Amino acid sequence: MEILLWLVPSAVVTVLAMCWVSWFGREGRGEVDREVAVARMAQALRREHRGGYAVRPAPARDRSRGIAVRPSRTPPRAR
Repeated sequence: MEILLWLVPSAVVTVLAMCWVSWFGREGRGEVDREVAVARMAQALRREHRGGYAVRPAPARDRSRGIAVRPSRTPPRAR
């Protein structure tokens, strides 16, 4: 247990940093007026967007069945 004591300072610093960011970080966001937000969304919805997505060809089916099979050899010719 004593060997884990070196983790305590880094854990304390991490927790303090998380608290500081959560407390002071929320002040910088500011409130956006509802009317301004609605106008921005309406403008974004009116914008023309490129259509759809690129059609990809269907992948080739893997015919593997989980068994390694060597190709058959041609039988030796009879003399």
